[in-house]
Amino acid sequence: MIFVYAIKSLAHNYIYVGMTNNLRRRLDEHNCRKNRSTKAYCPFIMIYNKSFPDRISAREYEKYLKSGVGKEFLKRL
Repeated sequence: MIFVYAIKSLAHNYIYVGMTNNLRRRLDEHNCRKNRSTKAYCPFIMIYNKSFPDRISAREYEKYLKSGVGKEFLKRL
């Protein structure tokens, strides 16, 4: 099972969208500054996640959330 997730920075106006097979581990990696693209925006909270049976459908949904319409959806949460 693959998860598409969105995390929000508590310190900045920043939302990151990604995918993983382990949500808890991935959130911990972001908060421990192990991800170069997010380490300047720590700490994070999970604001959204959705599971998918395969990587292909998860990637399609991740692309949607990274689009302008998808970002607006996440901002309204």
